[in-house]
Amino acid sequence: MIRTIIIEDEKPAARKLERLLSLFTDLELVAVVNSVEEGVAYFTENEHPDLIFSDIVLGDGLSFDIFEKVPTKSFIIYTTAFDNYTLKAFKLNSIDYLLKPITEDDLRKAVDKYKSFVPREQSYNQLDFKELIQKEKPKLNRIVVKIGYNLKIIQMDEVNCFYSENKIVYAQTSERAFPTDFTLDELQEVLESEQFFRVNRQFIIHLNSIKNIHTSPYFKVELHHQPNEEITVSRERVKDFKEWIS
Repeated sequence: MIRTIIIEDEKPAARKLERLLSLFTDLELVAVVNSVEEGVAYFTENEHPDLIFSDIVLGDGLSFDIFEKVPTKSFIIYTTAFDNYTLKAFKLNSIDYLLKPITEDDLRKAVDKYKSFVPREQSYNQLDFKELIQKEKPKLNRIVVKIGYNLKIIQMDEVNCFYSENKIVYAQTSERAFPTDFTLDELQEVLESEQFFRVNRQFIIHLNSIKNIHTSPYFKVELHHQPNEEITVSRERVKDFKEWIS
């Protein structure tokens, strides 16, 4: 049996997830945790499960806080109404990230992914978690940015480039530049490499946004929509850049 724990502070959401998990005959729900404080206590005092279904935003903090205080080797499937925590989720043992409302089909696919990571003939403690996660690196399909008191969803094909200015990373679209909560290093790890390329320390550009490329006296890229700043390809990245656009 796959020992499972739910971390969820909203009782209706927890009950719904319990009902969905009851459809799986090989899952055993051993506990429901409702807060960061309760989670830290549980994982400190009890054996860790094989699989965790965890909301992110809890009443007393983020569930990330639990696993930063009590490191776990358990696999985690995050269940949340917000997807602006995607990058951090995938750094903390996450193998999937489900947006609410969760459907049976979404859940089944996530459980199947977990099973694909855990061969039956191997014991859990023999697994190299980091190596397993590398088999399927997550790719970022969209980001959520905050505009005043509102949230805006931006699809990756809307982004012409990401750039850093005054220690803030912006997503440049045809509409405007939106500040994000990410670093360029974080984005570089999860953006689709066929579509995005880090041309220098300050810019990551989208292939479809390229308007013109100048090669003399140095490589310079013009985008259809870009900040009021020249975008050059650093000398050490020119070779990889030419391979990327070819």
